Parts: sequence; structure tokens; C-alpha cells
Amino acid sequence: MPKGERDIDSEFHAVCVSKPDASVVEMEPTISSYPPLGQVTQFKDKTFQFIARLEVDSVYAEDPWEVAVWHSSSDADWTEKLLSPVSIDNSPSSLQFVKHSRTLLYFGASFSVSTSLKFTLKFRNGHNQPWRWSRKISGTDDGIALINSSSPSNKTDTSLSNIIQGLNPELIVAAAESQTPNTELWTVRASVNPAEDDHSAYVDVDLGTPWGGALRYFALVRHGSPWLGPRHGSKPFNLDKDAMMCSFLSHHGKHLVLLGVSGMANVTTLLRSSDSGSVTLHIRSDNEAQSTGLVLASVGDDFESAVAAVMYHARTVIFATGNGKDEISKEIQSLTSDIKPEWYENWYDGLGYCQHLTDEKILSAVEALSKNHINISSLIIDDNWQDIDYRGETQYQYGWRGFEAEPNAFPNGLKDTVSLIRSKHPSIQHVAVWHALLGYWGGISSSGHLAQTYKTVQVDRADSNCNGPMMVIAKEDVGKFYNDFYHFLSDCGIDGVKTDVQYMIDTWISAKHRRELTETYLDSWIISALRYFSFRAISCMSQAPQLLFLQQLPHNRPAMLARNSDDFYPDIPDSHPWHLFANAHNALLTQHLNILPDWDMFQTDHEFAGFHAAARCLSGGPIYITDVPGKHNINLISEMTGPTPRGKTVIFRPSVVGKSIDAYTSYDEPVMLKIGSYHGRAVTGTPLLGVFNTSQRAVSELIPLSRIPGVSASNLYVVRAHRSGLVTPVIEPGSTTGILAVSLDVRDYEIFTAFPVTRFDSETNGRIYLANLGLVGKMTGAAAITTNQSELLHTGRVFLDTRLKALGVLGVYISSLPDMLIERDFMVTIQGQPIPPHTVTINKVDGHVLDIDVETAWKEMGLTPGWNNEVEVKVYFDIEHL
Repeated sequence: MPKGERDIDSEFHAVCVSKPDASVVEMEPTISSYPPLGQVTQFKDKTFQFIARLEVDSVYAEDPWEVAVWHSSSDADWTEKLLSPVSIDNSPSSLQFVKHSRTLLYFGASFSVSTSLKFTLKFRNGHNQPWRWSRKISGTDDGIALINSSSPSNKTDTSLSNIIQGLNPELIVAAAESQTPNTELWTVRASVNPAEDDHSAYVDVDLGTPWGGALRYFALVRHGSPWLGPRHGSKPFNLDKDAMMCSFLSHHGKHLVLLGVSGMANVTTLLRSSDSGSVTLHIRSDNEAQSTGLVLASVGDDFESAVAAVMYHARTVIFATGNGKDEISKEIQSLTSDIKPEWYENWYDGLGYCQHLTDEKILSAVEALSKNHINISSLIIDDNWQDIDYRGETQYQYGWRGFEAEPNAFPNGLKDTVSLIRSKHPSIQHVAVWHALLGYWGGISSSGHLAQTYKTVQVDRADSNCNGPMMVIAKEDVGKFYNDFYHFLSDCGIDGVKTDVQYMIDTWISAKHRRELTETYLDSWIISALRYFSFRAISCMSQAPQLLFLQQLPHNRPAMLARNSDDFYPDIPDSHPWHLFANAHNALLTQHLNILPDWDMFQTDHEFAGFHAAARCLSGGPIYITDVPGKHNINLISEMTGPTPRGKTVIFRPSVVGKSIDAYTSYDEPVMLKIGSYHGRAVTGTPLLGVFNTSQRAVSELIPLSRIPGVSASNLYVVRAHRSGLVTPVIEPGSTTGILAVSLDVRDYEIFTAFPVTRFDSETNGRIYLANLGLVGKMTGAAAITTNQSELLHTGRVFLDTRLKALGVLGVYISSLPDMLIERDFMVTIQGQPIPPHTVTINKVDGHVLDIDVETAWKEMGLTPGWNNEVEVKVYFDIEHL
């Protein structure tokens, strides 16, 4: 608490309510800033602009408000700096509708800092009024600005002992060549004894204390046996669960990333915290020989680069130690060569539907979707279709009897059900089924046909959910079992699988069973999925450490879909914000795996439906719905999808995986979750940012355009908000107007898309700016654009040529549009034919946006798709005669 702060809440309230013209004060003032309070912000330059936003009741908007920064630089004494009012023309951009009863006031000043700045804010509504402190209003801690102006090099010969205080001298530390610019990399090895008498060997080895105590840390821990989840904190380092990866931010803005590598030589290496706040290596070996646990350590000025350094090197290490698997690698390569590029679009980009029902109910559910004009491309028949013995008290004891579907639920067999689905609903291109990696949750039934056909082995489990023995297919027959099973599924018309409960392998007590069966099962599954389904497979409950490194890290196969976090739980309200938060932070690691992250299915007829839908649109992964039959939010589905010219429903998946842009911000802080994504080529592509209020109160923030991943300092942009439909004027990254002012109520969200603009110089009308907004009305409509070109013709006309993967309303930002007439200045064609005039209009929310209703025009013109299933829209307009 800075000196001089006192409790003046009651004084301020008395001043406000005594104002002559005031009737009722609806809300007290709120304040936000950039850099933000309570957060750590890094700057490359020693000079930066401080901006504060004060939101007050409009009754008091004309008061002589003052805002001051109370700050301390590099542990110096606290001092005060008064911020100057910012004019309306230079204020941050707002893409939300502000309540008439509220007024936004902005204040700013330039700060020059050598290393770091600690700060808080205070404000008052008159020179003679008492100050109010931000901490009193919001309960937010001081903010910290770090200056990282060094010029890093890969060849600094830094010693890891200078970074990790008290580095254990018994560890084998060696410098390694980093594949990521401006980072340094080390391997850290610790010896572990052999497994004996079928019991794993364990060792805990102290590593040391990163930075002697980090400013903040971020970790991905084993949130549960199958799943990863984020943890955050400041010193001392303190984890409740074992971590796979940890990142530590120093007081000078450096990032140390530690990655425990698992799967090599049957050794698992994880990270723990000690009572003193140091890092401890927790190593388990199933190897019969003396082995080593491996941790990779990287240091960089940038978090993303430091993470990339350890992940790239882990890939190299795993590939280099793949001894004895040459034949398997050759078979995978041979099967991969037969996969055609078009399957990616078919499997990833269609809208999926997942249900666990009987054959009759599945057919009824699909029929209900069709009646609501929801054309799914993929159907997943979830857990419940298999022939199970149901012995025991929980699903973890239930065993699988045979390949054919459960006879009561599917009386005519799986093949008949799939045939009916495909004949009645030709838009469904793929039908997949759920199954566990080991057959079912409890493995194989001892009394079923499978146990009689294949050699089995009994294994013991030690897990909070599934103690006790289970029967599984033995090593000798795993390959044959998977080949036979997938041959049966393929013959039934199934062309994809969701392979679940994969972590179960890691619950086995026996070191011998893990050693002999882990890679056997993973390799057999991958080979059969490639052979029969062209790798149309979803890997689920597979975030156990060795599974990530052995199954999902290698790049010698197509990318598979893999579940990125724990499940969607529709009936647990508190689970929904956490679900988004966990997925966004898990993606900081999983983005480097050879997967597309699957954020799980969700329901569109749900109070959190928009929350989930927006996050999945940004995720870069698939979108599956699991609606109760007949209960659908059609408008929300329309925001996520669009029809192709051939009538298929597709999603708009950005080309870069969505992930958190605030690695060190914890779930408990009253801060927006920010999920950044990107679509298209570097520099010329389209950055996207989703903001979600996962806290329990309304929040306001100032977010610089430059913080959105992929924004280039050399470009100018317009930013559009999906939900409000508002578009900024042309803004420049780094400018005050290039800051977005955002407020979200509880459970609220918004998606901002930054579109690069092209400038055209008119001899008569000066500079005119153009931006292709993609399909407006879609959450990630920029991803509908497949090609985008514009040029100024010799005739004085601008020509915009766009190809779209789906039908909808194409939005085009034109800075001079308010001075133009559609009938006089524009010509628009689709597939080379003039568009009906009434389908080209001025956007009702922003008069600078031209709306081209491609979907309506396509239908009215009776057009048919070309060979490439895209629609080409050409726009011509005159910029010389406005």
C-alpha cells in the first residue's frame, strides 16, 4: 500500500451525492490502464506511453477529473506523476456500445524507464477533492512494467548456474544448439536406477531455484491422470501436482522454460516444487538398465521462443532415440504417402455431431438436425454402442466382449445403422465410433469372444478412479487385434475413430507391462488408423507425459486430432470458464505437437454456448456439437458455419492454433482471458483476438493492437468486433488510437479481427483505404477467404478479387464509402456474372462497410459450383469521381 493512502470511500460518496444536479449514482467510477494494474507487462523500448481510462457517471463527466500514477522505478522511492487528458481524436478505440449514463475519459503520459516500473493509480474529481486509489476500487495489486532492451545472441556462453541459483552439481548439464533464434538451450540429466522385480525405480533430484526466485511462474501440470492443466503464481514456487513444463519470469524480463522429457527408454521425468521453493526432478524408470531422466532448459527474452526452443529440441531427441523401430517408421511412411490432401478439409473443417444413443435414437437425432437445416459433415457414435459385460460397480470394471455393436441397442448390427444413416443423410461424409485404446474402460471381458480369440494378459492398476485388475490384449496379438477391429469397422461403413482412455496405460503398476505394451499399443493403433481411416482419428485422454512425446510429437505422419483438455461438463456452471482457460493455456505447449487441438464438443442450447462457440472458432481445431436432439441454437450455429456452393456445411478454422497471450496471468485474477489466433500468410494475414470474462465480476481493459499475435508494425489496420459489428477507422499499431478499450460483464465475450488495409491514392480524392473483412456475421469469417487480391486499374477503378470457401455476406471496408453511391460507383460480379443490385448494401452498423450478400445472390442467380467448390466475388469501384 503506497504511503498516504487512506480510506476515503465514504468521503467520496458524500461529495458525489451532494452534487446539486445528481439524483442517483448508478455506479462509482472505474479505472483501467495500459500497462494494466496487477499484471506484468514487458516492453522492448525504454520509453512507453501510459494510458488510463476512467469510466464515470455522465452526471459528473464535466468535473475536473485528475488521474495520477504512483510509481517506483527499480526499487527507488515512490513518486507521483499526473497524467494529462487525452483528446477524443487521440483516444483509444472502442468497439462496444457505451451506456448513455456512462462517460469514458482518457489520460496519458510518456514514461522513460531503465529496467522496471512498479505502479498503481489514483484519481479524483477536483483539485480539492480527496484521491481515490485503484486498489480500493478494484482490489487490484500494483502493476509492473519490465524493460527488456537487450540484444540477445545465441552465442553468449551463459552458464545455467547463473540462471538457476544453487544448481545441483550432481546433475549432468550440457549446452545444446537451439533451433529458435535469440534463445539458449541446455540438456540436464539425472541418473536413475534400474527397475527391479517388476517395480519401477523412482528418484527425486533437486535442480535449484530459477532466478533465485521468479517474479512469476506458469506451469502445465498433470491436472488429472489423463489431462494437463495450468498453474500460476509468484515466488515461492509452489505446485500442487507434478508438472510437465514450467516457465519462470525473471525480474529483468527473461524467461526460463523447463521441460521434462518422457517416453525415451521407458523413463518419465516430471517437475515438482520443494518446500524451499526450488525445482525438483521427479523421475520414474521402467527400464531394466541404469538410465537418466532428461530436462530441457531454455532462456530467452520472449516466452513463445523459449517454449519453442525446448519443444523443437525434444522432437529431435525423440527422433534420434527411435532405435529398433525402423520397420514401424517405414510402414507409417508408406501408409502416409497414400493420404490425399483433400481429406484434411473433409475431416477437420466440417461441422461434427457427437451422441451416445441407440441406433433408433441416433437416426432420430440426425433427422432432427436435418429438419433444422443443420447439415453436419461428421457423426461420432460415442461411448455406449459396444457390447459390454457391465460387471462391477463402475465403468472402470466393464469389459468389452466383441466387435459387433450391442445387440439390444443395435438389433440389426452396426453396419445396418451406418448404412441407413448414409442413405438418408448424404451430407454426412464421415461416421466415426468411440472406443477405448484398450477396448473399453475396463479393458477386455474375460467371458467374451475377444478373450477367446486373442491372447490376453491381466494387469493391475493404481489410480484414484480405477484401482484393481483389468484384462487387455497381450503384446503378441495387439497388432492383429487392431487390424481385425478396424477392418470390421471399415466393412461396416465406419471411416473414423475417437480413441479414448489412452492414459490407462500409465495407471498400470507393473513396470514390465508399461515397458512392453505402451509403444506396442500406440504403434498398432497409429498403423491401423492410417491403413483403414487415413488417420481420421481423435486421440483422447492422452495427455499422460509419455503419450504426448511418443504419439503426438513425431512429425512422420499427418497431424491427428487430439483432445486438448478435460471434458465439457454442461451441468457444472463453474467448469465452463475454467474449460476455456485450461484449453487456451494448454495450447501454449500443444501448439508444438503434431496435432490439431480438439477443445471438446459442446451444446449450442446452453447458457455458456456463445462462450464455448467463440473459443472453438478461434482454437484452430474442429467443432463438434452434442445438442439434445431438437434443441439447437440455429443462429449460433450460423455464426460458426456456412454452406459451401455444393451445400456442405463448413467451419471457419484459422490457420494458426488459438492460445492464451498472457502466459503468467492466473485464473483467479480479475482479468480477461485473451485467446490469440491468426489466419493467412505472415504480415499480410489476419490477426484475431477473443476476449472472455472468466472472472466473477465485470472487467475493463485497454488492449493495444500490437498485442494481438501477428500484427505487424509496418501495416495499418481496421479492427472489427464480431458481436457489435463496429469497425475502427484506420489505426496504426503503437498509436494511442491503436489501443482497444474493452469492457465485459460476467460471462461476456467478444472477438476482434484486425484486417490489414491497402492504400490507394486518388488524384482527386486523396488517400482511400480498403480492407477485405471476409464473411461478416461469422465469428471467424476472415478464415472464409481463400484468396484476396486488390489493385488500382489504369481506368481509375479499384479491383478487389476474392475467393470464399462458403456462402454468406462479404464485408468490404472502404474509407470513402460514405461519399459514394452503390448504383453509380460499384459493379460486383459472382462467378463472372453481375450480382442482383439489391444484394449490395451499406452496412447498417458502420457506413464504411459494403455488404455483399453472396448467399442470397447465389440462390437467386441459380449458380452452380465450379470444380474447386469456391465462389469468386469481384468488386469494382471508382475512386476518382466520388
